[in-house]
Amino acid sequence: MNKKGEIVIIEDDADDRFLLEEVFKSLDYPNKRMYFHEGQDALDYLHKTASVPFLILSDINMPKLNGFQLRQKLQTDAELQLKCIPYLFFSTAMNQKMVIDAYSISAQGFFVKQNSFAELEKTIRVIMEYWTRCAAPNNF
Repeated sequence: MNKKGEIVIIEDDADDRFLLEEVFKSLDYPNKRMYFHEGQDALDYLHKTASVPFLILSDINMPKLNGFQLRQKLQTDAELQLKCIPYLFFSTAMNQKMVIDAYSISAQGFFVKQNSFAELEKTIRVIMEYWTRCAAPNNF
């Protein structure tokens, strides 16, 4: 985890991407945001980039490679494991099975996407404050 690294956001809904970007701008975090329409594009990027992202916010229901499948691929990739990138699910879809499935593949969080700007801003602020205070093996 690189606290100054980019935030990888995997979200297939254009309106949700727009709202998330507006929230990040309003909170004025310096981290660059990298948006991907689907999981395979994000996976390709993570393999190609030499940088270590700060965290990954991933939707679940996406075309081709969904959020669960992407998490499993990252979890079993030795090269990407060394980057210690927190993986958080961020989805409008939520039920007990989804939450259990998320944590069974070692997700570091599961958050419900709020529809209102104010609520989404609160959630992003909490996520960012928590992870900026958290230590990771590659922070030393």
